[in-house]
Amino acid sequence: MASPYPKKGILAALWLPTDAEGNLLKRELAANIDWLKRKGIHGVLALGSTGEFPQMSADRRKEAITAVIECAAPLPVVVNISDIRPGIVGELGRHARAAGACAVAIMPPGFYPSTQDDVLAHFLYAAEHADLPVFLYNFPELTGTRINIETVAKFADRANMAGIKQSGGEFDYHKELVALGKEKNYVVFSGADTRLAEVFKLGAVGCIGGLVNIVPDLMLDLYNICQEGKPGDPGILADRIKFTGAMVDRLTFPLNVSAGMAARGRPVGEPKARVSPESKRIHDTIIRDLSVAFGEWGLECANAENKMAFASPTNACF
Repeated sequence: MASPYPKKGILAALWLPTDAEGNLLKRELAANIDWLKRKGIHGVLALGSTGEFPQMSADRRKEAITAVIECAAPLPVVVNISDIRPGIVGELGRHARAAGACAVAIMPPGFYPSTQDDVLAHFLYAAEHADLPVFLYNFPELTGTRINIETVAKFADRANMAGIKQSGGEFDYHKELVALGKEKNYVVFSGADTRLAEVFKLGAVGCIGGLVNIVPDLMLDLYNICQEGKPGDPGILADRIKFTGAMVDRLTFPLNVSAGMAARGRPVGEPKARVSPESKRIHDTIIRDLSVAFGEWGLECANAENKMAFASPTNACF
């Protein structure tokens, strides 16, 4: 039986390590999830934007769904079933339910323009076929379509809406979403992982972010201080998380997440897209610089010195 869907906490928008042919590296995936679980994360988002789902076929996404849910148990796993093709959305939703997902996430279909009415129809189709609680997933910089507040309200009235993940540059939109959530009984998670303290003040219940793959310890400590009343200095933690974000943002998303993970000694696999020599150089520079910072902060960086060769044939990481 699936775990109840998360109503608060720090969730990893999970990076999925693959080989040069795009095959899921299950041993490395299991090792990374085990590391995150030992750090204390509250759950996982599988196949989100950090997981590079557009690079994967439907069959490979199904394989990843099953593997993540098995490895993450007993933690709740929210599965992103977004796709431009409604048939694939329905197929992935049914598979997520059968595999034991606690909920699904859905983005606007992307590429082609969509009216808000069409976006709502797409969401309702996803909810019907998954037959699970639904997290809407707003990331207009990637999809090209913003989920307007009226669309959120209409969906909440007609479907089993668990919450919404608010990502991208429109930080103030958290306020409207939180206010509506109190009325419609859903929760707001933020993708603004470098601004957690601000997000919590606005009423968001937690974070679903790529940086959780890199500094889960810092993010959980900050969450526990801000949300659970634990003693500590949130300022130092917030500064270190922002520093980490600024360092990895020298490279484009989501490849930047792999650089930060490699600096912690985590296995990240091979790039799913073609990568230029310049991006490879920046990737290695981020690993080197962050490894130094993490060492100064007392964060373990197991074997980080062995992770600096991009696409090295001798190890599973860049």
